[in-house]
Amino acid sequence: MTVFCPFAAGYFLSFFFRNVNAIISKDLAGEFALTPADLGFLTSMYLLAFAAFQLPLGVLLDRYGPRRVVAALLCSAAAGALVFGLAHDLGTLSLGRALIGLGVSAGLMGAIKAFSLWFPLSRLATLNGFYLAVGGLGSLSATAPAEAVVEGLGWRGMFFILSALSLAVAVLVFFVVPEKPLPGHGQTLRMQIAGFGRIFSTLAFWRIGLPAVIGQGAYIALQGLWLGPWLYDVAGQPRHAVANHLLVTALGYIAGSVFFGVVSDRLAQAGISRMTVYKLGLSVSLAMLALIAAGVHAGLAGLLAVYSFTGISAALAYALLTPLFPPEMTGRVSTATNVLMFALSFGMQWAIGAALKLYPIVDGRYSPAGYAAAFAVIAAMQLAAILWLLPMRPAQPRL
Repeated sequence: MTVFCPFAAGYFLSFFFRNVNAIISKDLAGEFALTPADLGFLTSMYLLAFAAFQLPLGVLLDRYGPRRVVAALLCSAAAGALVFGLAHDLGTLSLGRALIGLGVSAGLMGAIKAFSLWFPLSRLATLNGFYLAVGGLGSLSATAPAEAVVEGLGWRGMFFILSALSLAVAVLVFFVVPEKPLPGHGQTLRMQIAGFGRIFSTLAFWRIGLPAVIGQGAYIALQGLWLGPWLYDVAGQPRHAVANHLLVTALGYIAGSVFFGVVSDRLAQAGISRMTVYKLGLSVSLAMLALIAAGVHAGLAGLLAVYSFTGISAALAYALLTPLFPPEMTGRVSTATNVLMFALSFGMQWAIGAALKLYPIVDGRYSPAGYAAAFAVIAAMQLAAILWLLPMRPAQPRL
């Protein structure tokens, strides 16, 4: 618990930060006269900073360990939330959002590094599943509960509270998480950086990682921003219903995190590979995204729940990739995946806004045709990655 809980508190906050703009998007657009492209750019600054720091983060985690790195970065998140809450223009909002993204960039990778140090690899998918569920709780809190806080304190007041909480969690991680000797001690910085070449030149890394990168990248772009406006503009939902539907997707994410983490480990013991579970989950998630792209409204809550429930199967990529490399490389393996995922999320989140700008805006609502075109392109990308993955058999660990 002294390893799991402090990191989980930071991961909870990272998901809250990531997704809360879906609730306050209309407030920000109205107060700062933001265009769709402005809103997409602002929200994706979290993802840009997050992605830009992933490769240095992998080296830092393998070199200094997760406790020190995560605690230091959470102080940046605290500063970013304060800057965001005090902002009076788009530039300052973007700076605050970027500092937040930097500050929570080790939320998952730091924990995976810690779990690989303290627990056997056979338990990694289960631990990751429960940990991701905590992130789902953060995402859930960024829906209807966040709406209630904003109504009472305003969006600025909420960010002041988030700043204080981020600093408190930084202190918790630093003083509660125990230290453990790191494998690969004595490697030079040059040797550690060169390890990325080994990772990116491994074909199995791309075949396993790319479907996760695109699938989770799409989910992050939608849940973090564009699903909220889509519910307003295409599904015709009022504000409270938008919050409730986002709550449903967060619940699906939580349930899927636990399910795919625990069940994949149990099925692996029974002879059914994690790779099989991974492929199945991604395929169902793609089918749900295709329906969303087509503008399907029937059974909307169920559609969104299944999309988020199966979408988190992408996280099995971490458990599938980790055994393929030596233990001293676990931080870099995870962050190599993450840099691709969040760079793509940034691109998707911005590109959706840019696509919507090409279509007429009527009564403050973005065009359904714009959403359909943008979401269809993302679905096609995910389909191509899954088709490349499907013939692949479980790879043998490379030590």
